[in-house]
Amino acid sequence: MKNGYKSVKNPATIKAQIDKLRSRGCVIEDEERAEFVLSNINYYRLVHYFSVFLDGNGSYRDGTTFEKVMRVYDFDRLLRSLLLTALEEVEISMRAHVSNYHALKYGALGYLNESTFDFHHNHKYFTSKIDRLVESNTGEAMVTHHMKKYGGSFPLWVIMELFSFGMLNTFYADLKTDDKKAIADKAFGVSYRCVEDWLYCLSDLRNACAHYTRLYANELDNEPKQPGDYHRPLTGSVYDHILILKRLYPRDDAWRSTFLMRLEMLITEYSDVVELEHIGFPDDWREELE
Repeated sequence: MKNGYKSVKNPATIKAQIDKLRSRGCVIEDEERAEFVLSNINYYRLVHYFSVFLDGNGSYRDGTTFEKVMRVYDFDRLLRSLLLTALEEVEISMRAHVSNYHALKYGALGYLNESTFDFHHNHKYFTSKIDRLVESNTGEAMVTHHMKKYGGSFPLWVIMELFSFGMLNTFYADLKTDDKKAIADKAFGVSYRCVEDWLYCLSDLRNACAHYTRLYANELDNEPKQPGDYHRPLTGSVYDHILILKRLYPRDDAWRSTFLMRLEMLITEYSDVVELEHIGFPDDWREELE
């Protein structure tokens, strides 16, 4: 150990990485292709996908090929991209519902009044985050406009455009119960407790997608709250997160004609390597998601 740090593994060449994969039973027919991939995708990232194919003895199962693992990798990458697009619509829709309701009830600057929130709301911390958001976005046209014309006063529907998904969720969670109920009833027709919980779950899903976390054969940390009209407990599976995404998605027609169609095409394209149970999909997933 040097300089107080514990010793770690030594770096390995691309050739050594390929040899290690082969030694554990992975079939690599096109070594040049494997070298190219490992030069552009970190071995440590890829090994998480190879781990799906391990047997109980630390070797890869019979039939595990480099190309097969890469197809799973590509499926996962495209699934994350598809989910991010749908999550964007939910986030933007939620911003509109919350800001419209709160501003009409409490005024354009009502969010700066602590009394418009529930008792557990940390208003000092909240306003300090607002200040940091403005400071870090000084180059944005809308920030410059409101600084010059309105002396730095930002209506809720403007400042909320700078909110992260997580900050939006906290804003909703900190509202008074009656206000959360009103928004949940009008926008989604489900319990405000479900909406509050689901937003946090979808925020975690968004972060996983945005940071390229493996979804395939990997459950998320949170189990979404079960709505009263659903027949089984929800888990941390990707599928159950897609279920709650559907419940908060703002456009039923676009869900079926765009998201669901693209999801089905993706699954069909990679059906030779993807096992749907690894992302929690039941046999009747098409009917349920429709």
